Amino acid sequence: MVMVSLPQALRGPALMVLATGSFVINDSFMKLATEGLPPLEVLFLRGIAATLWCLPLVLMLGYRTSIKHVFDRYVLLRNLFELCGVLCFVVALANMPIANVTALGQVTPLLFLVGMAAVMREKIGGLKIGLIGLGFVGAMLVAQPSAAGISGFALLALLNAAFCAARDIAGRRVPAEVPGLIVAFCAILLVAVGAGAATLAVEDWVAPDMRHLLLLGAAGLFLMIGHFAIFMAYRIGEAATVAPFYYMFSVWAVISGIIVFNQVPNPLALSGIALIIAGGLAIVLLDERKRRLIPVA
Repeated sequence: MVMVSLPQALRGPALMVLATGSFVINDSFMKLATEGLPPLEVLFLRGIAATLWCLPLVLMLGYRTSIKHVFDRYVLLRNLFELCGVLCFVVALANMPIANVTALGQVTPLLFLVGMAAVMREKIGGLKIGLIGLGFVGAMLVAQPSAAGISGFALLALLNAAFCAARDIAGRRVPAEVPGLIVAFCAILLVAVGAGAATLAVEDWVAPDMRHLLLLGAAGLFLMIGHFAIFMAYRIGEAATVAPFYYMFSVWAVISGIIVFNQVPNPLALSGIALIIAGGLAIVLLDERKRRLIPVA
């Protein structure tokens, strides 16, 4: 109801802000859970928890007959890209400073918009490109990567960004009759299966304790919300309007660092946050002004 009451120009960006915030909460719980558990096992257990949250909701909302859409080619393609991106991200994160992985991941909106222009012929104005670039600069100021952390694993971090962009492009091709929750459910299942196979292949299983299970149960809930919100953001919003709000990942990460990990941002990071917010607000205002100038027939 809150989303419906928002002006049309704000709905896509609001969903992206919700998605990025949910994913960062999920990542924070996961990071806490990796204190004692291998990373791929954490991914697998989180996937089980998210499935246990999502499946009852799918059934309660009457989507039982829509479950067959998990086999739709664009739903599967979108979520296979998600699986590939997650696996690259986990390996890169295990071998690089989180700031470097975060920074390299911020090329996702730019890759997404280039892909949208090439694949779906969606027009993007020069002013919006400039504002998106402003958000990218802000994200770099927040992440502040160090040259010492860049290695061959940086390629995996870049591949994660490319897979995430491909995921969102494929998501735009999902038929309108497929509910967003079904798309999220498929993503959760695929990642859980992929992570389960990976942890059995390369890790030694560690029995989780109650703390781990609670953390991963909470992570699964916010993962489900994040998948649903990011898909719906791109479904109902224009690509060039929604994509810059992906940079809110950096803002939420700073907030998580303060609240959860007691890490206070420095002045450069605060400047970056200001640039991200300014660029995003400028794009929303630009779209709202354009909408008001369009004559009503």
